[in-house]
Amino acid sequence: MTPTAAQHATYDVVIVGGAIIGSSIAWFLSDNPDFEGSVLVVERDPLYTNASTSHTNSCMRQQFSQPLNIEISQFAAEFVRDFQESLHNDPDVPVLAVNHFGYMYLASDEKFARTLRANQMTQAAHGAGTTIMTAAEIAQAYPFYNVDDIICGSHNLIDEGYFDAGTMFDTWRNTARKNGVEFVAAEVTDMTVAHGRVTSISLSSGQVISCGAVVNASGPNCSAVAAMAGLDLPIEPRKRYTFVFDCAETLDRDVPLTIDPSGVHVRSEGGAYMAGCAPDIDLAVDFDDFVMDPDIWEEKVWPALAHRIPAFERIKIQNRWAGHYAHNVLDHNVIVGPHTDVTNFFFANGFSGHGVQQSPAIGRGVAELITYGEYRALDMSPLGYHRIASGEPFIETAII
Repeated sequence: MTPTAAQHATYDVVIVGGAIIGSSIAWFLSDNPDFEGSVLVVERDPLYTNASTSHTNSCMRQQFSQPLNIEISQFAAEFVRDFQESLHNDPDVPVLAVNHFGYMYLASDEKFARTLRANQMTQAAHGAGTTIMTAAEIAQAYPFYNVDDIICGSHNLIDEGYFDAGTMFDTWRNTARKNGVEFVAAEVTDMTVAHGRVTSISLSSGQVISCGAVVNASGPNCSAVAAMAGLDLPIEPRKRYTFVFDCAETLDRDVPLTIDPSGVHVRSEGGAYMAGCAPDIDLAVDFDDFVMDPDIWEEKVWPALAHRIPAFERIKIQNRWAGHYAHNVLDHNVIVGPHTDVTNFFFANGFSGHGVQQSPAIGRGVAELITYGEYRALDMSPLGYHRIASGEPFIETAII
């Protein structure tokens, strides 16, 4: 049972949000021998029922257009692959299940085909195993696709697919606790800011906690948390729908995570399949709105699936749910690092669907900033808040 009151009145670092991003930051701080401070993680939903972490599809890819995003994912792939070693061969740390069946971006027009080809050159230059496949090559490798309207595909089988993010999250949280991090089941209700610093936070328990630094890791509700410190974030919850289904016809090989030109994506999921999409009218919703669209399966998802993989004409839904992206409306990329004016308020927000795969690098990076005042392993300063203040986006063309 997570306690509802903090044990102390002062902490060096308070992390608002204890799901996969907050727990990653907490673990990397607690694991750093140069960090000697105290850490409090405040989580209002200790069962994580509505957390984006609990609704994730646990995907991982290196198929980005920005070298920094590629490197962030490469670190995640290494960290996940060597998870036990990454956590110092602790006997309580399990091996993470990883499925490297890859991603397949499909282009049905020459404009997007050019984008995929340009991205592949960038990815290859940074060590990713992406290849461009013609429609004929796709049909030969994956005979179940209908490629009549496809020009080419971008495919990578190296360190791309999905993994057991839930176990990684649980292990981070549990190990951070063993390392002395305190988790409390409460809600942050207010913050006090003086002379360009957050000096204290107020909890729903009535406690007022003094702090040396605050980290906003509160997922789709992050803008409300930032507003308590008088700060603006261009981030809003956007619904994303997921469907798990089985197929009457057994396919003879795994389906890569396929991004169809329709906007629907699909992949193998054990003995079943998983598909997902955004709504056609993609508007902000309340952070606690998880109502399914009753028509999107019949009107959008199933027709797209049956067109791309004709065997999916005969399928049956096993499960469905709605989750949220913390959508950065400026450029669809994470905001990480300190605010430009409130210098002890750190962001780890606006992943726009990339949070799970970016969580290892973000946790390491924020821990470095707090401990050393700088990035050391990977410079993520281009993803800082300064671009929000100046309105200059970090352009990433490989967005799902």
